[in-house]
Amino acid sequence: NIDKQIVAMKRNGLQGLEIRNVDGTNVSDISLEKAEEVHKKLKEAGLIVWSIGSPIGKIGIGDDFEAHMAKFRHTLEVAKVLECKNIRLFSFFMAGNEAPEKYHDEVIYRLKQMVEAAKDSGINLCHENEKDIYGDVAKRCLEIHKEVPELKGIFDPANFIQCGQDTLEAWEMLHPYIKYLHIKDAKENGMVVPAGAGIGHLKEIVDKFRAQGGANVTIEPHLT
Repeated sequence: NIDKQIVAMKRNGLQGLEIRNVDGTNVSDISLEKAEEVHKKLKEAGLIVWSIGSPIGKIGIGDDFEAHMAKFRHTLEVAKVLECKNIRLFSFFMAGNEAPEKYHDEVIYRLKQMVEAAKDSGINLCHENEKDIYGDVAKRCLEIHKEVPELKGIFDPANFIQCGQDTLEAWEMLHPYIKYLHIKDAKENGMVVPAGAGIGHLKEIVDKFRAQGGANVTIEPHLT
């Protein structure tokens, strides 16, 4: 509920949001009229949309990519209405137990198609590491950033932990590409816990991010 989100953001002294769901609808599916309504409310409250937490790229590698590109183009239009400069995206779920490397060329092709569609929009496309997608561990995230240099990075410590990836090792590999951090921590068994209570080395990573000029983080409320 956008009105309740605004109240919560103001109460917690936050500047804005990485918008995902709006009054029961995923942000990539809202109409441009709804986006205008949301933008007006946020502007009146002195808040911004920092990023669109889209589901783009969160489909199977064998799913209909053309239909997904149509959704992506609509998401770009939503971002323009919201005056949002960043869109989060993913690098596709892999098929079964097959080696992700088998789909390297197709993943890179698709990401390049998205970059081309966003060209001259002034919007950053930001890849998030996520369990079971091509870019789930640091090695393959690095491949993506080297081969699609226009993509920025989102660093999610908890998602790395759930893939068995050491977060400090991942940071050393990926830090030049990181646009912003997700503040989310997890235990060794993958259970999400409050930031600092897991094995994600969040304090060290936040300190390193700040030291290289990083200024933006989003807090993921994935707790129960």
